[in-house]
Amino acid sequence: MAAEPGHDDARADLARPEPSRVSDELDEEDNTLRPAFLRKVVEALDAGDQETVYNLVEPLHPADVADLFELIGHDYRAALARAINDLLGSDVLAELNDWVRDDLVEELEPDEVAELAEQMETDDAVALIEDLDEADQQAVLAEMEPEDRAAIESALSFPEESAGRLMSRDVIAVPEHLSVGDLIDYLRRDDDLATEFWEVFVVDVKHRPVGTCQLSWILRAPREIALTDVMKRDQTLIPVTMDQEEVALRFQKYALISAAVVDESGRLVGQITVDDVVHIIQEEASEDILRLSGAGDGDINEPISLTVRTRLSWLVVNLGTAILASSVVGLFQNAIAHFALLAVLMPIVSGMGGNAGTQTLAVVVRAIATNQLTSSNTWWMIMRELRIALTNGLSLGLLIGTGTGLIFGNPHLGMVIAAAMIINNLVAGLAGILVPVGLDRLRVDPAVSSAVFVTTATDTMGFFSFLGLAVVTGLTS
Repeated sequence: MAAEPGHDDARADLARPEPSRVSDELDEEDNTLRPAFLRKVVEALDAGDQETVYNLVEPLHPADVADLFELIGHDYRAALARAINDLLGSDVLAELNDWVRDDLVEELEPDEVAELAEQMETDDAVALIEDLDEADQQAVLAEMEPEDRAAIESALSFPEESAGRLMSRDVIAVPEHLSVGDLIDYLRRDDDLATEFWEVFVVDVKHRPVGTCQLSWILRAPREIALTDVMKRDQTLIPVTMDQEEVALRFQKYALISAAVVDESGRLVGQITVDDVVHIIQEEASEDILRLSGAGDGDINEPISLTVRTRLSWLVVNLGTAILASSVVGLFQNAIAHFALLAVLMPIVSGMGGNAGTQTLAVVVRAIATNQLTSSNTWWMIMRELRIALTNGLSLGLLIGTGTGLIFGNPHLGMVIAAAMIINNLVAGLAGILVPVGLDRLRVDPAVSSAVFVTTATDTMGFFSFLGLAVVTGLTS
């Protein structure tokens, strides 16, 4: 039977998705904004054409709008914020880089910041307000509704980078005497509940969590079944003062989607969800890598003065360690003057030791950060790294010793550099594990300070072992 003209076409038009303008502005390979799109926005801003800017930005996802603010020049950000007006909402600010967000917030009045914070989840609002100066914080909090203000002030009372700062207070908590039907009716009836959640927390009369119910269980269970018969009693509870890095490790270990946060008395005060933990994992991993190099936050939006101050302080420390290593060389200046080949070859020993130490250090710092290295397996880890260092040292020593002996026609020199290579690799292995473990036991972040000590150990011992063996064995006689 022939379809009535126009009806199928109409249905097809309704079913067919409207072509996305956003996809034209995003690179297909890495899903970033195209340079051509950025140029259009900049040209419109230069021309003062706010309408064009708004029309260009309006189709973008909030995360892509945040990317636009980070990619565009610093001088254009305030103009862009004014041009897009209502598009700069809480969902955009929540995605922004910290430094860029601080720049934008400075352009807003306290009442505008307060309005945005009230639209955010508690954890995102805290992240927005916590970086403000004390006076600006108070000005913004004064403009907020009493309930929202109390929630923010409570979160700010917890230590930085703790579960209390990270958690959201928008949780669904119900008493344990309800049935599945009662719970479903409650969820449908109450308009003030959180709009997005994955599980319902069941609490006792003291508001302490006694179990959780996933939405899938609730929807599939008969209405007359008691919650206590379908809820999961075993759950991972997060203390409100727990460090965010430990929170991320628990989510990773137990494959959590969300977890209840409890105060000192065990009462439910909030929840942490996996989307927040993903950000933590990324931040902590980047932080540890950059701290190993002494590069600070490593953020391209960080103020130049702060970047210079952070990097320069570590470079000054490295300058001191370099002077220490050179003083070891100075002890053997007569031997070097008598046998110049020592000056040619000694950087090889120290350089290879430094590389070996850095490898061990990276593995150990990661093991400490992920709780793989504990007091119960530290000795096993030390022996493991020593075996690796000895194997690498023997292999490299044999290679460099044989090559040196053949190239320079001096087997004695080859044996000296081979022995020095073995010694320095052992030192590198020991320093690479003992330094970060020792700093961790002293409650010092091993990612911050370890590299300097390990490099100093391998440089000084590399020079000392090579030059000392050359003198002791009579190579320079």
